[in-house]
Amino acid sequence: MRVLDLLKQVRQRWVERVVHRLARGEHTRESFRQELERYLELVEQAILSGDPGWLNEILDRWISVRTQSEQQHHAASLAPILRHILLSLSFVARENLSDADALELLTAYLPLHSHALEYTSRLEGEAYVEYIASELEEARRRLERIDRSKSNFISVAAHELKTPLTLIEGYASMLMETYAQNDAAALLLKGIATGVQRLREIIDDMIDVSLIDNKMLQLNFQPVWLQQLLGIASHELQSVLQERDITLQLEDFPGSNEMIFADSERLYQAFWNLLTNAVKYTPNGGRITVSGRTLPGFIEVTVSDTGIGIDPEDQVLIFEKFGSLGDASLHSSGRTKFKGGGPGLGLSITKGIVEAHGGTIWVESPGCDEKTCPGSTFHVLLPIRKEAPNEQLNKLFRPMLMETKTNAHAGEKAET
Repeated sequence: MRVLDLLKQVRQRWVERVVHRLARGEHTRESFRQELERYLELVEQAILSGDPGWLNEILDRWISVRTQSEQQHHAASLAPILRHILLSLSFVARENLSDADALELLTAYLPLHSHALEYTSRLEGEAYVEYIASELEEARRRLERIDRSKSNFISVAAHELKTPLTLIEGYASMLMETYAQNDAAALLLKGIATGVQRLREIIDDMIDVSLIDNKMLQLNFQPVWLQQLLGIASHELQSVLQERDITLQLEDFPGSNEMIFADSERLYQAFWNLLTNAVKYTPNGGRITVSGRTLPGFIEVTVSDTGIGIDPEDQVLIFEKFGSLGDASLHSSGRTKFKGGGPGLGLSITKGIVEAHGGTIWVESPGCDEKTCPGSTFHVLLPIRKEAPNEQLNKLFRPMLMETKTNAHAGEKAET
């Protein structure tokens, strides 16, 4: 072919120009020259056969040797090389061939160049996607290890703290009995007892989080009336509500007086956390409303407040462990004081308890603003169970058990 003859006329000068432009150092130039010679051999085969796929062999090899750094920065390392190869061919062809011959040679090479660019671009993109996928998988594994370590730490720390706390509680109790007549000592010991009680609550929360994380939270299903649970929680909060001048209104909503099966202690804990959270973020003189409705198969309970609200981007974060918002250094120390501090476990535990019952929880709020106080509404969706889960399983498998017993009895008669 005439094009191959033209290529042979400029091939050596083409190689030297590309090597001189792209390679530095004698060893590097020699290695690069060998690669380029192989590339031009495949160019000849592609021109001869009319199939640009001949170039794929060496393009695959060039892509495979890209460094991790090049992949990380998505460096299109082959595109500049291919561009220099094309420009060098154009230069040596115009310098050593007639205009007509140079145009003919470039016209024959351009489809190969386009194929090389398209092919390498696709493979580099696939390699980059694969690299990103592997990095994401590694990041996921690291996050899982961190989360496991955090859960293990919470579990170990909670159990390790219980022993010394029990000792402090016991000795404080003995001292209170000994110095019961000493008003000054009794006041100090009462402060120690209050601190011990607060620490015990935090440790119990840590243990609950550990149980939820490890899917070991056990529920004791029994008949429950939501109105009774909410009424007990409201009664327990009366002193705090009066101190903060906050009104708590319990509405008689559909389903509130309906008997369902649930773990009353855990469900009370969940609603207690929601109510104390509403108290904590509602300014003095505010209002909290508990209402709800029935849905097919579910009861929805809502806890609304006239508090400072929650920004949309934080409405998932608050249900995570230690998901406190704002500057922790600005929080007050009281658990039910306005913006009171805490370890940030209450809503995480509430979410775990609700989900363990087969329900779900979410929050709605237009945003956070301490001046206008747009408020928040927490939604709790609980399944309406008319019997304990174990009883439901027994009913499900009872026909199968009866059939098995009948068949076995029939078999015994046949043998007789």
